[in-house]
Amino acid sequence: MAEIYSNRPIEDKMDGGLEEEGSQMEEAKKELETWKTKAEKADDVKARLILEKLEEDEAKTNAQQEMFACVKKQEDCQKEFSQSMNAVQDEIQKLGKHKADLQDKLWRCQDELEAKRAKSIKLKQKFKIYAQIPDTEVKFSAQNKEEREDDNQPIRGVFAISQRPTVLLQNGQALVTFEEEKVASQILKTAKCSVSCDSSSLEVKPKRITMDPAVKFEVHLDVSRKELKVSKIPSSMPEERMKDRLEMSFSRPSRGGGEVERVEYDENTGTGHITFLHPGVAESLALRGRYRVDLENEVNVEVGPIYKYHLRKFQTFCGSPKRTILLDDIEDVEDEEDLQDYLEIHFQKPSNYGGEIESIKYISRGKTLQAYFLSEDN
Repeated sequence: MAEIYSNRPIEDKMDGGLEEEGSQMEEAKKELETWKTKAEKADDVKARLILEKLEEDEAKTNAQQEMFACVKKQEDCQKEFSQSMNAVQDEIQKLGKHKADLQDKLWRCQDELEAKRAKSIKLKQKFKIYAQIPDTEVKFSAQNKEEREDDNQPIRGVFAISQRPTVLLQNGQALVTFEEEKVASQILKTAKCSVSCDSSSLEVKPKRITMDPAVKFEVHLDVSRKELKVSKIPSSMPEERMKDRLEMSFSRPSRGGGEVERVEYDENTGTGHITFLHPGVAESLALRGRYRVDLENEVNVEVGPIYKYHLRKFQTFCGSPKRTILLDDIEDVEDEEDLQDYLEIHFQKPSNYGGEIESIKYISRGKTLQAYFLSEDN
């Protein structure tokens, strides 16, 4: 009995071990299934990742190709930009050079313009006539028969104005006019002439005369027989009303007026223009100088002739007289009259290449004299 009781715990242990192994086996199977599931999932993930990698590689390849294309395009653009920039720089340099050339040309033109302006001013000063033309009384002698038949024609006058050539003598100079041209020509070939005085001699230099430019022209004047200029009209009424008042005033025969054909009036300048129907009225009123007109009150206005003038046959001339010479650098060794006599005696002698003298004039130092010349025709 003791042995039977003693073996039962061993059997119990064996049964317990088998149960435990079965339980472990089940757990292992479950764990195996779990890992299989995980492995399958991992394979799926792996396949998906491989697929994604392939897609990413393809996208990478495309991106690289696009990048290479962009890099090439950028290089082409950079090359084209460099070429364009070089072309622009060349164009800028050309434009800069052209600008500099134009600037130089502008400066040259400005210098030429200033020189021409100065020359123009100088010529204008030369050809200006600074002369007080005296008042000259004109005596009316007769009227041509043809002009008398047509009184509507203006009064015409022609005035010839001629400026005499001049030379300014100053500071020990003399003018000598010989009767023959060949004498003056011989003297001018001599650089210096030694003139003997009482106790000394002096050296003089013969020179050719260059006269200032002179002008000659005609002024053709036409004075209207029917038109009258009115000035200093007070602005006291509207323009149309003023015209009516002027027409009424200048139509009165009692004041020397006549029938008016047309009236013009300028309110800004206070001047008017009256045209009479018949000639003669304007002439007589212009001689008065003043006329009474009826405005708000009677006022005196100034009246005068209306004329037109034209400059014709304008001529400029300059040159050197053939029979006259200039003696320069004359020292005041004698009295002015005495020295002039010595000069005349010297240049009359044929031994000094001189000849008969028509006129002579000497001016001592510190004095000036304007000498006028007449043409050979006068």
